[in-house]
Amino acid sequence: MVMKPSSATEKPEEYDDDYDIVISNVHIFDGQKELSGLYHVGVRGRAISSISDTPLEGRATVDGCGGWLMPGLIDTHVHFINPWVVRDPDSLEDFIHNTAPAVLDLFLEHGVTSIKSVGDATTEILELRAKLAAGVMRGPRLFVTGCGITGRDGHPASTILGGNPWYRARAAGEVDSAQMMRDLVHHLADRKVDAIKLLSEGGCWCPGSPKYLWKNAVFPIAVELVRLPTKILRAGVETAHERGLRVTVHTVQQDAAIEAVEAGADGLEHGVAIEPITDKALIDMMVERGITYTPTLWIHDEMHPISRPNTKVMLDAGVTIVLGSDSFAGRGKWGSNTIEEAELLVAAGLSPLQALAAGTSIAARHLDRSDLGTLAAGKRADMILLAESPLNSISNLRTLKMTILSGEILVDRR
Repeated sequence: MVMKPSSATEKPEEYDDDYDIVISNVHIFDGQKELSGLYHVGVRGRAISSISDTPLEGRATVDGCGGWLMPGLIDTHVHFINPWVVRDPDSLEDFIHNTAPAVLDLFLEHGVTSIKSVGDATTEILELRAKLAAGVMRGPRLFVTGCGITGRDGHPASTILGGNPWYRARAAGEVDSAQMMRDLVHHLADRKVDAIKLLSEGGCWCPGSPKYLWKNAVFPIAVELVRLPTKILRAGVETAHERGLRVTVHTVQQDAAIEAVEAGADGLEHGVAIEPITDKALIDMMVERGITYTPTLWIHDEMHPISRPNTKVMLDAGVTIVLGSDSFAGRGKWGSNTIEEAELLVAAGLSPLQALAAGTSIAARHLDRSDLGTLAAGKRADMILLAESPLNSISNLRTLKMTILSGEILVDRR
């Protein structure tokens, strides 16, 4: 059930005090730790104004009834536009107008208040971001990379998008020289993307093959690929950093992960998913440089079982783990996939607290957004209210009672 702030207990319009909304009688996970006792949270405008262990007064009050308040979830790896149905201008318009609103609502209904699109059509995803920011459409906060940048005929251009040339031209930036890479990164930076995504390689290496092959059970034919050359990869990272943008790199092989880290990447998407991590130098570099590791277990757990133990290796070494599901159309359910990713992180060895941090405060740092991911005075009022403690069981993320985005109650199930 979706409701507006009027679902809270309201005081007359002329009532004047410091807080627009007070969420009272709640336990708190603040994005990093559990606070002992019950608290009252005052919201003014779009931001948290106070967290108090004594009652607060506001124009509207929500009784949390001893539930759990925490930052909204952040999913740092989604593919929003459906390439299976968007094949021309008409199907794109139909998707944006008739499908996107329901998808965006699903994120909110599962407590996801921010998402990062990593490889959607540049123009269209930027337009969607603008509509959400302006309030023309309702949904989570949207961060975008625009198209993913890959080698000529690389992944996903010749793999997932190989049979869809119209969308391929919009969602995959194919380059075959360092200068082309620099020009494309500058173009995306000029269009105000939030970050850059580079694809070093495809999604599946076939051991024993003399060629680098991409093979997926959904696709009957293996596609031969060429890895993005190191010189071009490095040019992309350096140019993005010149423009003040963070860079994450899609890898699945250990050698590719090492190349990306040595090139200066800020994060690895998928990381090492097809073989055990054996190179201590990779781990040491990631820890020393603060490079993030987004294992996307939701997509890799069944296909590449080594992803889980590799995540534990990185965790135990002190590498920063970030929650990103790799959600895409056609599998699972938007929003629910994000919670499943958190559950899989716990199954891989993270504690519930570590998994929650990976999807809140750490995810916010990954996005370079210090105003998100933490419950504290001055931070954005992106919050979710749960009936049960997610620290006792990560699956209690599914006991959602309320989603608040920028101080506005958008989902209310009390």
